[in-house]
Amino acid sequence: MMAEHGQPCDAKEAGYCMNEATCYKISSMNLLSCVCRENYKGSRCEQYLLPVQTEQDRGLLAAVIFVAILILVVLAVIILYVYRMLKSKNQRKNQVKSSNMSYKI
Repeated sequence: MMAEHGQPCDAKEAGYCMNEATCYKISSMNLLSCVCRENYKGSRCEQYLLPVQTEQDRGLLAAVIFVAILILVVLAVIILYVYRMLKSKNQRKNQVKSSNMSYKI
C-alpha cells in the first residue's frame, strides 16, 4: 500500500522511528521518513514538545486563584467577627460580675 509519505517500512526498518512514530520508506531517494505522533518532532520523532499553556488555561488558573483568595478573605472576616463577638460578650460578663461584686461590699 502506497502512502503519501512513501511505502511503509518493513520489520527491520520499523525501529528507525522513535516514540511509536510511523515509519515510511521513500523509494525514490532511498530514505526513511517518520510521521510523528502528537507532541513529538524531529527527523526520527526523538524530541518531545512540552504542552503549551493556552490563554484559556491561564484565565481558568487566574479565576481559581481569585476565588481561593476571596474565600480566604471571607473566612478571615468571619473568624474576626466571631472573635470580636466572643470578646465583647466576655467583657460584658466581666463588667456584670464586677458591678455585682461592688454591690456586695
